Amino acid sequence: MAASPEPPGIDVERVGRWLASHVDGLTGPVSFALVSGGRSNLTYRVTDAAGATYALRRPPLGGVLETAHDMGREWRFIAALAGTGVPVAPPLAYCEDTSVTGAPFSVMGFVDGLVLADPASALRLEPPARGRAARNLVEVLVALHAVDPYKAGLGDFARRTGYAERQLRRWRHQAHQSGAAELALLDEVHDLLAARIPAQANGIVHGDYRPGNLAFGPDGTVRAVFDWELATSGDPLADLGYLVASWQEPDDGDGPSPPGPTTVPGFGTREQVVARYARLSGRDVSDVPYWVAFARWRSACIGVGVRARYLAGHMADDGYREEAEARADLGVRLAEAARDALGGVISDG
Repeated sequence: MAASPEPPGIDVERVGRWLASHVDGLTGPVSFALVSGGRSNLTYRVTDAAGATYALRRPPLGGVLETAHDMGREWRFIAALAGTGVPVAPPLAYCEDTSVTGAPFSVMGFVDGLVLADPASALRLEPPARGRAARNLVEVLVALHAVDPYKAGLGDFARRTGYAERQLRRWRHQAHQSGAAELALLDEVHDLLAARIPAQANGIVHGDYRPGNLAFGPDGTVRAVFDWELATSGDPLADLGYLVASWQEPDDGDGPSPPGPTTVPGFGTREQVVARYARLSGRDVSDVPYWVAFARWRSACIGVGVRARYLAGHMADDGYREEAEARADLGVRLAEAARDALGGVISDG
């Protein structure tokens, strides 16, 4: 966590004044510390003069995907879900005025917890807590998918049909806009996905549900779900497919992705995740393989697109290029895995 008098993306004086006049109970002056950055929304820990802590979120400073990092969307979903069975950071205030610090931002109560971003973070949980984390994150996902978007006040986001079609169109467009060199592969997988769209249900889809976007307590209980900028309405199995696609087991061996937190013993298997979700939700999960393939293709579109923008000189030399290259290489392998899985399904159909 990096602290500075003027952290990137924050006009300390203007934001401080805005917070003092819009957040009940906040006592100025405030200090800021950057908690996370990169290509995701930037998160800052805000500490006021009384020692109270808050979380401030704003978009990244540059090189972002079109329509991504939607602060208004993220705020709407967090505000709507507060008080439901879905744990979110307490929503406090939202600023649409870009003159304050160059972009919209939201302010929430700070949720202190362990984010499972890698094996090292997962090892900080004792084995019983790892099992609890694996079970509770499924319980939270089921709770999210049980929320009616209309009753939650998200009716303007809710569309009864066409989630897969919308997503396929959106991410293919993003990849083509970037001019990625791998467009032939991405288009091939897109066409396979478009030809195999299953019957779709409707609910709230987080869009990036994984242990790295959750805060856990020491006992493995989920304290909050973060990163709602991709949230929308659509088929809830898309979230389960994405979770399964990113869920690694200790015995997987070398795969297309670097080792993640669930490679640490104690988290259970992908099969257990799906079975628990099916039992708790009562949903038919037979189409999960489709959504796993879709998740891999979407990740590929994002990864190769970012690299293409670096190679075209559209993004500053911010130290991220090497990681962008690695993500693009991973994306190609994920797209190939999706093509192989979908090709098998189609050839047997």
